[in-house]
Amino acid sequence: MEPYSISISEERLGWIRDRVSSYDWAQFPDAGGWSAGMGVDALRQIMERWTGGYDWRAEERKLNVLPHFIAEIDGIQIHFLHFRSGAPAGRPPIVLLHGWPGSFLEFIEAAPRLASPELFGGHAGDGFDLIIPSLPGYGFSGPPAKPIGTRDVARIMHKLVTEILEYDRYLAQGGDWGSTVSAWMAHDYPAACIGLHLNMVIMGHAGLKYETDEERAYRNLQAQYREFDGGYAHQQRTKPQTLGFALQDSPVGAAAWILEKFAAWSDLPRPDGQPQLGEAYSIDHLLTNIMLYVATGAITTSTWLYLGNTLGGSFPLDHPVAVPTAIAAFPDPVFAPPPRSLAQKSYNIVRWTDMPRGGHFAAMEQPALFADDVRSFALSICAAGL
Repeated sequence: MEPYSISISEERLGWIRDRVSSYDWAQFPDAGGWSAGMGVDALRQIMERWTGGYDWRAEERKLNVLPHFIAEIDGIQIHFLHFRSGAPAGRPPIVLLHGWPGSFLEFIEAAPRLASPELFGGHAGDGFDLIIPSLPGYGFSGPPAKPIGTRDVARIMHKLVTEILEYDRYLAQGGDWGSTVSAWMAHDYPAACIGLHLNMVIMGHAGLKYETDEERAYRNLQAQYREFDGGYAHQQRTKPQTLGFALQDSPVGAAAWILEKFAAWSDLPRPDGQPQLGEAYSIDHLLTNIMLYVATGAITTSTWLYLGNTLGGSFPLDHPVAVPTAIAAFPDPVFAPPPRSLAQKSYNIVRWTDMPRGGHFAAMEQPALFADDVRSFALSICAAGL
């Protein structure tokens, strides 16, 4: 385990600027705005910001204030943030896990609320140490030698917490792929992972049945999602290498691939059906997230997780998760929360919170709501002596 400092070379930054600046917008046809994918006008405006005002070096300096570390686990360099808190001795930490196309940046605003609640009107004794990794093949973490699935990633994350950082117990939290990684941590290591918090539920256990009308309606809704918005996942699950050749060489293409999902999956105002990305996020924050894929060359290896899940049999769970579980049901417009009756067939749900707002990228969109729910659940687990 060593401290880590972010430093993208000037050569790489220059290549990105040149590629974005030279993009031939005049030759790009518009198939119908957002109805056919990423809106051309919206993307062009964000790309103009990328080359005309966005300052990566300033973002880099802000990020380097954070407690970055790197450690080798199973032959892979794993990048992570490790926040220390004023928590009582022996209190387990919380592991916060991102997915695709997110990054550790999703938790930047929620993290200080969890680690240092006294800065937000709370009590220092209610804080938690935090571990916020970059998944293998994402951001500043190195790629695996070949595609691996979320169960393999769970093993790596468990080793990070228990072997590298030497915590005996921990709580795991996740959304998107982070929800399946954290679920596997609770499933495979219940003696160490004493609490599970999810803001997305996409994985059930083997033999799960849809028995009520509400559950069957949810299954049909998910099938509709796969039809109108699942093309990206099918491509990444089956032919990520072909896709990678296009994305690796085009920062504009990679940005469109990522931004379209931030628009489609977020709790955004949509006047006239047009997502307003700037209403839910800082555009510079979105660009920094894109840089974690483009500047590092991780845009291709980040998609490997989809293929790795298929090859490695990461779905479904072998059996229901017995660890106490909390569900923060944010109104995700695409990955809608399942009926509680369905989720509790696969998880030991002890807390369920219907959130008033916030979409797929919950910690990024609503950091205060997210942090409050995670903290309340974690404190209840500690109070129970688990």
